[in-house]
Amino acid sequence: MKKLESSQMPIQESAPLMYRGKPLVRCGNTIYYGSLSDQYVIKMDLQEFSEKNDITLSSKVSIEMIETSPDIESTQKIVKVSEKSGLYSALDIADIWLSRAKAGN
Repeated sequence: MKKLESSQMPIQESAPLMYRGKPLVRCGNTIYYGSLSDQYVIKMDLQEFSEKNDITLSSKVSIEMIETSPDIESTQKIVKVSEKSGLYSALDIADIWLSRAKAGN
């Protein structure tokens, strides 16, 4: 079998990280949850961290539900705001917000 040089190897695009069927995108200490093609997306800012068994965990997460419409001024795009202790709690409330928004509640 012939070995390929790294320049000859096909580039494989990895699938986006998903949580409960919605994409997660991280940029530094900010995580975006949801699709920009939907009416709303969630922005989570990881604000404080703690160490546990040599693992860094987020201990304080700020959550914002943002309207994705380009017709709305940026100051009016934030629909809901919350703060949670831990990433899982933040993801849980973010998923509830997006599910309710999609259902029209």
